[in-house]
Amino acid sequence: MTILSVPAPGKPRLIRWLLRLHRPALGVFTVLALGTAALLLLLHGPLVDAAAEGWRQYDACGFTPRCAYDQSAILRYKNWYNYGTLAVAAVPFLTAAWAGGALFGKELETGTAQLAWAQSSTPARWLTVRLAAPAAVVTVGTGVLVWLHHLAWAAGSDRIDTAKEWYDVWVFHTNGPTVAALALAGLAAGALAGLLVRRALPALTLALLLTGAVWGTTQQVMPRLWPTDGRTEPSAYDVPSGAWKVSAVKKGDQWYVTYHPYSHYWPLQLTTTALVLTVAALLVAACFLVLRRLTGKAVAR
Repeated sequence: MTILSVPAPGKPRLIRWLLRLHRPALGVFTVLALGTAALLLLLHGPLVDAAAEGWRQYDACGFTPRCAYDQSAILRYKNWYNYGTLAVAAVPFLTAAWAGGALFGKELETGTAQLAWAQSSTPARWLTVRLAAPAAVVTVGTGVLVWLHHLAWAAGSDRIDTAKEWYDVWVFHTNGPTVAALALAGLAAGALAGLLVRRALPALTLALLLTGAVWGTTQQVMPRLWPTDGRTEPSAYDVPSGAWKVSAVKKGDQWYVTYHPYSHYWPLQLTTTALVLTVAALLVAACFLVLRRLTGKAVAR
């Protein structure tokens, strides 16, 4: 769409204009979300049931040679579970790429944003709408996918012999609100990248790098956001069943092992979510500062 074909955006029509400009992206997001949701429902139902039966057959075989079991069901569940998990985990990066490349980078590169500023929409209001409306969609959509993923994981956690533990890096984030917070941080990172670079492709690249940095830093800091439990053991690998070992320090002929039991799951989720949302808020504040500098005047809501 060219600049000349864009209707004049009165204040009440900012959201409608946003939806019109980015209707294809909304359609793609909807299709991907529905497809992922359908897959997670299958993983919660028939796929996990078939795989659990396959594992039951395998465990019953013992050391019997040439024992038949449904290996295809086991492998099918494993592969599709990994696909579903990666699809949910990719939401922050997809959001960042779209925000940096299309929502902000392209609009600033083509002059669409400048046209909106000149036609009754203040830069601050323009930025607010472009952050708030996608944030609502991303939060709701990601929240539904996270809930479905948690259901799918819980359905197989005690029935599939090779099920991922709760502290697996991908499982942890896709099972709780941290991935939604990361998606919001990705949106803010994309906005900041677009405002800084004002070109679609470079902004997309910078947005992905910023989001990756937030994700990586979060993963490093997360185990320290809640106090660990600890005990002395003869081996560095002796931790309670289902616990996440954080560190092991040798003291004489013993090891002092620190770990997070499963009961720490929600405290870790909530503290990590709060941290990421704080980062997202800082990125949003940076967006308004950059916009103020870009427009050359104070921007007021």
